[in-house]
Amino acid sequence: MTLLFYNLALIVALVAGAPWWLWRMATTHKYREGLFERLGCVPRRFRKATSRPRIWLHAVSVGEVLAATRLVKTLDAAFPDCAVVVSTTTRTGQALAHERFGAERVFYCPLDLPWAVRAYLQALKPQLLILAETEFWPNLLAGCFRRRIPVAVVNARISDRSWPRYRALRGVWRPFLSRLERVLAQSEIDAERLLALGCRQDRVTVAGNLKFDVRAAAEAEATRELKARAVGLRIVVAGSTLDGEEAALLEAWPRLLAADQNLVLVLAPRHPERFAAVAGLLEKSGRAWLRRSNWKTQPPAPVLPGTIVLLDTIGELASVYSLAAVAFVGGSLIPSGGHNPLEPAQFGVPIVNGPSYENFRAITDDLIAHRAIRIATKDQLAEVLLELLCDRAAAEALGARAKEVFDREAGATDRSVEALRELLARERA
Repeated sequence: MTLLFYNLALIVALVAGAPWWLWRMATTHKYREGLFERLGCVPRRFRKATSRPRIWLHAVSVGEVLAATRLVKTLDAAFPDCAVVVSTTTRTGQALAHERFGAERVFYCPLDLPWAVRAYLQALKPQLLILAETEFWPNLLAGCFRRRIPVAVVNARISDRSWPRYRALRGVWRPFLSRLERVLAQSEIDAERLLALGCRQDRVTVAGNLKFDVRAAAEAEATRELKARAVGLRIVVAGSTLDGEEAALLEAWPRLLAADQNLVLVLAPRHPERFAAVAGLLEKSGRAWLRRSNWKTQPPAPVLPGTIVLLDTIGELASVYSLAAVAFVGGSLIPSGGHNPLEPAQFGVPIVNGPSYENFRAITDDLIAHRAIRIATKDQLAEVLLELLCDRAAAEALGARAKEVFDREAGATDRSVEALRELLARERA
């Protein structure tokens, strides 16, 4: 009955929102990309018969793909008789998944429409569905349950922001979550919340956060270019920034340059669709700035002191953090929930974060508890960055503590794969 009402509501929402969606698809490429796949047109390569059973891993966007990178490689090694295929929801996640896993096994996740989900389950015939974090879609879950396909959740979490909504609808979620075969939570708090929503006690385990196992896959081209072009300069990396944060960084920039003229600022907006807007902001600022994407076509030239580099590429930020004298992790100066501070932590880079970090509360609280991160409001940003740039010993100690936290918490990938191995062995028995 719950699924019936859900599908009725879904159809009403689709009909009511059709004019808006049609307009967005007509005017914006990202809404058209992968549309047929999302509606249930399974790519030909997945419709072919295969002798290897498939494991379907769904990772929504860039963050989940990064977290799942090592997991996929470990699954490949642990289950050589299976083919691991990966779906994403966003265009940026799709691009990174192509780069990390190869286009031949990556596809757009179908919309949670009965016919679209049915088409993929019939074509893929997965032996196991693995969901990253909390991608709970009723039709997808129900389709798996009907076909007796076990569903596992890795890196499971219920964020502070989403917890009130889930709790209010726990009666809706209980019939679905109670049938999950394995739920590997990031923390004790996440496990408690998942149990309260209906997951079974004997199927929930705290495995840790896969993002502690994230390593930069390889040195990115942007990293090599900056090493060659910015010799002798100190680099401030501002990653995953959102609207309003670039302006705050530009406001702080003159104070930082007054203290140290040999600085370069790398500005990496979170969303590619904002690259043009941030470029316009830099142009209006009157500051010297460069586009990273232009380096592919322009002859090599040195990056001068005081220059701002717009990192308008996908998948290079994690590696570029390795060059930072200090890193600011965006999405945190404004009430947006923050982004992953572990990307700079893995390199022992001193980290500055804004006060909004609800999406990464467990990680950030752990770093705070070990004095391994600095929290700064918009008004404090310039002062905190200056302190770390001027006091190199304190900055190095801060970065070293962050790396200690990162290294100590590693191991979630191995724990998750072992739990999945036990699940598959039981299913095959």
